[in-house]
Amino acid sequence: MIYFSFRFLLCNAIICIFLGSLLGLKNLLQRQLSTRMQYNLSIIFLAVLIVPFLPINSDPSSISWRHFLTASSSTNGDIQTTFLSGNGYNLDKINDFAVSVSTQIPTFIHSLLVFFWSIGVFVMFVLLYRSAKQVKALHSSALPLQNEVINTLYIDCLNETNSKNTIPIYSTAFLKSPVLAGFLHPRIYLPIHLISDFNAGTISATDIRYMLLHELQHYKHKDILIGYLINTVNVFYWFNPLIWYFLKRIRQERELACDSAVLQLLKETEYKSYGNTLINFAETIALSPFPFTMGISGNIKQLKGRILNIASFHQPTFKQKIRGYLICIFVSTIIIGCIPILSVYASDQTGYHFDTTEKNITQLNLSSNFGDYTGSFVLYDQSADKWNIYNMDHASTRVSPNSTYKIYDALLGLESGIITPEHSTFTWNGEPYPFHSWEADQDLTSAIHNSVNWYFQAIDSQAGFEAVRTFLQTINYGNQNTGTNLNLYWTDFSLKISPIEQVELLQDFYQNNFHFDSKNIQAVKKALLLSTTSSGSLYGKTGTGRVNGKDVNGWFIGYIETANNTYYFATNIQSSSGATGSQAAEITESVLSNLGIWK
Repeated sequence: MIYFSFRFLLCNAIICIFLGSLLGLKNLLQRQLSTRMQYNLSIIFLAVLIVPFLPINSDPSSISWRHFLTASSSTNGDIQTTFLSGNGYNLDKINDFAVSVSTQIPTFIHSLLVFFWSIGVFVMFVLLYRSAKQVKALHSSALPLQNEVINTLYIDCLNETNSKNTIPIYSTAFLKSPVLAGFLHPRIYLPIHLISDFNAGTISATDIRYMLLHELQHYKHKDILIGYLINTVNVFYWFNPLIWYFLKRIRQERELACDSAVLQLLKETEYKSYGNTLINFAETIALSPFPFTMGISGNIKQLKGRILNIASFHQPTFKQKIRGYLICIFVSTIIIGCIPILSVYASDQTGYHFDTTEKNITQLNLSSNFGDYTGSFVLYDQSADKWNIYNMDHASTRVSPNSTYKIYDALLGLESGIITPEHSTFTWNGEPYPFHSWEADQDLTSAIHNSVNWYFQAIDSQAGFEAVRTFLQTINYGNQNTGTNLNLYWTDFSLKISPIEQVELLQDFYQNNFHFDSKNIQAVKKALLLSTTSSGSLYGKTGTGRVNGKDVNGWFIGYIETANNTYYFATNIQSSSGATGSQAAEITESVLSNLGIWK
């Protein structure tokens, strides 16, 4: 993952904004939401914190954070000119000028950030591992509870909470307060000193009952699972103080919600007694158990908050419950709706779902043609209705289209009336460029042949963001994401398309399934023509993606028109360097030659 660190920091900034808003909203609605509902909202947001590590595809209209990461570029930057090589047609028909996109933050800074973050994650994992060993030691040292009176009392508590499963109860000398531990095989552990005090008469059966009810409520509401999620989040967000505060607060809300669940089982006259149990054993239960356990414990400040909650508790009315559910659903919908923009991986290497049912597909082995390049080749035989694909996974992976998008940018200009087939010339503004072919007036044909960025930037600028977005949706182009940089969205990791989609789109273009003006389609076809021989005509466009001066992404797409058939193709290659449009064209030429389609 390129520059994970910076994108993760961006996600953290957004998360902090959302979290601050959530905490403020919860404080504002504190009287309208029960402790359980406040806890539920925190759980939803807690789950959101794992989103940055999930490969969630963002909505096409969402913000592209790639602009802030890699959009530092200009047409005066590092330029690569690529020429199609081969036999049988004019070599200078294709000029692919690749503008280098450079990152604004040096690579070593990203590496340093990842290094320090990884060290912190490792330390946190070590601490969690030690805690897991403590739980294992607790299990090994504990014995099934032998006290018949407490066992009978425990069965009564199970009936009170309507627990369908009987959770084993054990005694141990390693704890000072009761806990619930174990994810797959949960158990309740009672300290031996509490059992001894109960036998001696210094602790009442009521106190034991309240403690058992508390642990059973933790089990009933799956708090063990939430505890594991809290610990996981703690590991990956160890550097974020606001997340630490949130995790501390959610632990407090968990105990408040658990207390409220116990109080709902009790008579109103028992509320004070339950509170007295917390007070009487404050010194003992204030000693927090280790992670991976649920207990009645908490620090003194938290215990004070719990006592106040108990003192002000009242059974919620039906109206209050409905209002609480509606508020919870509303806030949850907003939070869930914002999930896509939080994924570090969103729209980075998103896959295209290619429906292979009822398709005639032949898997090719072209590893010798591609050599050290990672890539794919897609060919569609229109007459035979047959697909030939090399590397299906890569062929369905969306990447930046680079200059191949100019085929459709030209159509945008024509369909919007910015240019016409008869009048497509833009005047050069006199700005100097590193190569002579750009320093001249350009029409549609010369702009495509010379891959003149400023020509297509002028089209986009006149069309505007909304027109570009609408056009991408109309032709269903890849992820349809323009990002925030209208100048180079097709090469700055915002707009992405897979090789399979390129071929499908070429079919729509060739057959004019867009229902555009046929003159506009013919004008672009004319500009894409590379060679005409006795066997047919070759149309195509290359594209080269440069990052920090290195060619990392090469394209060659197009179609071959013969007397009786049309073949559509797309080749994409990737590498840390040397992956150019010209290399993709050479690979395509060799494959088509081997298949007997084009010599």
